[in-house]
This record gives sequence, C-alpha cells and structure tokens, in this order.
Amino acid sequence: MSDAAVKKATGRHWIDWVKILDAAKAAEKPHREIAKYVSSVGTPDWWSQMVTVGYERIRGLRDRRQRRDGGYEANKNRTCQVPGEKLFDAFAKPRVRARWLPEKINVRAADPHRSMRMRMNMRDGTLVHLGFTSTGDSKSAVAIRHSKLADRSAAENIKARWADRFDALSDLLGQ
Repeated sequence: MSDAAVKKATGRHWIDWVKILDAAKAAEKPHREIAKYVSSVGTPDWWSQMVTVGYERIRGLRDRRQRRDGGYEANKNRTCQVPGEKLFDAFAKPRVRARWLPEKINVRAADPHRSMRMRMNMRDGTLVHLGFTSTGDSKSAVAIRHSKLADRSAAENIKARWADRFDALSDLLGQ
C-alpha cells in the first residue's frame, strides 16, 4: 500500500504509523491486538487491517501472502456474467466441476449459493474457502481463499493455478 494512500485514508504516513506502533510495542503483540489498537486511534476498520499488515511486513513479522501464524494463503476472485446459482453449481456439481477443475475435490461444507469449504486432492492439507455473491440476475462473483500453504512460492503457484482454472471456468460458462 502506497504511503500516499495510507496518508489519505488514515491521516498518517507509514513512518508515523511505525513510530506510533513501535511506541506501543506492537511488534510484541498478536495481529488482533495491533489491529484493535490501530482502530482505537480512529482508523476505519478496513484500513486498521491494512495498517496492521503493513506494519507487520515492515517489521519483518510476516511475508507477502503470509498470515501472522506463519501459514501462507492465496486469494483469487472472478466475476462472471451468469446467475449466482449457475456459478455455484459449477463448483458444487461434480460432473460440471470436472469439466474445468480436474483435481479431485472433497466438499466439506456448503451453504448453497453463498459459501463452500473444500479440500483438493493434495497431500499438503490445504483448505479452500469460497464465497459467492450475486450482483444481479445475470452477474455473480466467486472469491477463493486457499489456505494452509507451505510457503510463499506455493501461495504464488496456487494463485496462478486458480487464475488458469478461472479462465477454464469462464470458457465453460461462455464468457
């Protein structure tokens, strides 16, 4: 996040945030406590998270795509010109899913047209969380968070893999 964007949204430059958070000994605190502190000084919720993550990166407490607990994750989303039900079904129905996502999938939980949790046929124990939103009669979106990845390289590879699979999904849906 650029210094100018942080200044515009929070009223402080990165250097100011680092000084404030260092004075509060934030580097010794868990992510949630840092974010709560940042919020307590009048920062909007979304920006509280951005400042916290930025500070943690500046101080070497986390890497890009890394969670504070040490695990890595990759996020990807796609908007499609199809109704939400059709997009959800492309993930939920095994025969449809196999046409664009060849990996074996174990759906662990699903809330139709809203969310899904699944494991892919990987021996690494990674999890995939999906959120679905309808933005009209013929437009919907899916957001994926693929978590418990081993390292930054794995996160970047998975992100690229999801981009490729989303292209295949778009082709299947006639996008």
